[in-house]
Amino acid sequence: MNLQSKLAILADAAKYDASCASSGAAPRNSVGGRGMGSTEGMGICHSYAPDGRCISLLKILLTNFCQYDCLYCVNRVTSNVPRARFTVGEVVQLTLDFYRRNCIEGLFLSSGIIQSPDYTMEQVVEVARVLREEHDFRGYVHLKTIPDASPELMERAGRYADRLSINIELPTAEGLTALAPEKDSAAIDRSMARMAVHIGEARAARKEQTAQAIVSMPQSRTTRRASVPHFAPGGQSTQMIVGADATSDRTILATSARLYGVHRLRRVYYSAFSPIPDAARALPLTAPPTVREHRLYQADWLMRFYGFAHEEIVPPSQGGMLALDMDPKLAWALAHRERFPVNLNTAPRELLLRVPGFGVQTVERLLAARRVRRLRHADLARLHVPLKKVLPFVEAADYRPGPALDAADLAAQLTPPPVQRSLF
Repeated sequence: MNLQSKLAILADAAKYDASCASSGAAPRNSVGGRGMGSTEGMGICHSYAPDGRCISLLKILLTNFCQYDCLYCVNRVTSNVPRARFTVGEVVQLTLDFYRRNCIEGLFLSSGIIQSPDYTMEQVVEVARVLREEHDFRGYVHLKTIPDASPELMERAGRYADRLSINIELPTAEGLTALAPEKDSAAIDRSMARMAVHIGEARAARKEQTAQAIVSMPQSRTTRRASVPHFAPGGQSTQMIVGADATSDRTILATSARLYGVHRLRRVYYSAFSPIPDAARALPLTAPPTVREHRLYQADWLMRFYGFAHEEIVPPSQGGMLALDMDPKLAWALAHRERFPVNLNTAPRELLLRVPGFGVQTVERLLAARRVRRLRHADLARLHVPLKKVLPFVEAADYRPGPALDAADLAAQLTPPPVQRSLF
């Protein structure tokens, strides 16, 4: 099989993996002729860092052969799909060639399991090693790791990758046992814990080195200490499939909250289940509405940046599921109208963050502005917030919502009809 045919198969097979955003990479570039690649600048794909940089990634599998028979996976051993496999050298060459053509700024590499977890992980790590050590590639590298691989291989992966990810696959251990019996949820958890320890130790060592360098700077400007090596500076992420089993949104968010708290994950990605050919009878016949995936991302954002606890986002009255016809922040506000209206001039930051239509940056600007003067209705218009959504929940020096907050049809006024979109 020629390289182009392999690329067509293995790039398409990688599209189901959502966990490939490039946030957290250390800034590196090849300005001045040093090395090759960059984690900076604009690309042609759609992975965005928190500061707005778009980093294009070559997103492929090393191989879509796999000895596991996970029922939800199109690449499972019993699946009737075309198979292909790259060599280490082919992945390296593709990455460099695409970079030279200004098509990508980095690599996202995953793989099916062949021969053994250790053998597969060794091949994945070797790609990153050759790029870094033999070609001085300074672009972004995200490696999908294999939980059953040896700790030594996982540690090596962290030396070369900007981010590592280990897929939890399904939100519960029971779901994983039912749909992917060859995978071990305890092993996945142990691997995440080890990774978190390595990442934490590397960050602490670099902080200590930076502090020592500042203290010793006046005494000696000529002594150079060896730099503490990076270990997955972008942290670790994971992905879970939504809708392959009957797990509720409330349980999914509880699992995510645990991963963020215990393993300090940088991101949890949610991937709506997509029906596959020759699927097992245990799987649903249709995909869940993609708006459910969208609502989970919104709820995840509320946990990470807006101070919401996972258990308060999905009220018991909704049967453990997020409302599909409105975003979870608005749903919470409508269910807790007694907490509103919020006074823009006196309310604490924590309460302002709960106002529908207010983002984190908007709240910071409001807090900064009210230090010098009282906020008025016109200030909201200057911030370009969605006034229709915001006004029923706030009051300012010259504005009161009046009976608008108690209107029986307020939810209908603020929620446009949902739109169902396709996955790909």
